[in-house]
Amino acid sequence: MLDCRNVSVSYDGKTVVEDVSFALAPGDCLRIVGENGSGKSTLMKGLLGLLPLSGGGTVFCVGRNEVGYLPQQTPARGDFPANVREVVLSGRLNRRGFSPFCTRRDRASADENMERLGIASLAGKPYRALSGGQQRRVLLARALCAAGTLLMLDEPSAGLDPLAVSQVDVLLEKLNQEGMTLVVISHDLKSAAHSGGKVLHMRKKALFFGSAEDYAETALYRRMTAPEGGCGF
Repeated sequence: MLDCRNVSVSYDGKTVVEDVSFALAPGDCLRIVGENGSGKSTLMKGLLGLLPLSGGGTVFCVGRNEVGYLPQQTPARGDFPANVREVVLSGRLNRRGFSPFCTRRDRASADENMERLGIASLAGKPYRALSGGQQRRVLLARALCAAGTLLMLDEPSAGLDPLAVSQVDVLLEKLNQEGMTLVVISHDLKSAAHSGGKVLHMRKKALFFGSAEDYAETALYRRMTAPEGGCGF
């Protein structure tokens, strides 16, 4: 599904990600964790081709045109004209190929995913007028519209209230159980360690890659989650 070999990514002339390798099978769930500035978001952008790789690394991804991506929250410009439905529908662009027209299937996918995220009532409202949490839900619905078999999420719960966080967690678990491969950037080490999936702990390089169960037994995890020595995220 996703094969990342010796990947390095530079940003503003500085190497942010160095020599990272891992592979995922269909249906895997990978949580990428690490301190702020450890290269998590940069790695994800490199995997998606949004930032160029350096140093000769390679990324192989099945169905690249059907990858759903949720970036970190970016405030909408004041003159951003699209409404919620239009933003969600834009997630279907890569699936339409050269056709400029939305199909019935595109509209059904948008409606289904707005309903999933509890934003169906906002469909006609301007995206720029929404709260940060509402915008986050809209962008997640957009990512779900784009996703065929792989969903890549950069802190999907950022800006959401506790109830919405719980709802998103349940939704992602359901999608994974249905066969969707997930790559999720998270600051919650304890949740990652008990997720039942795989964990990649970043600090520019990969300090750990393997099962969540094995990660929970490492000295790295114990050190990072110790009350007296844990680092802030």
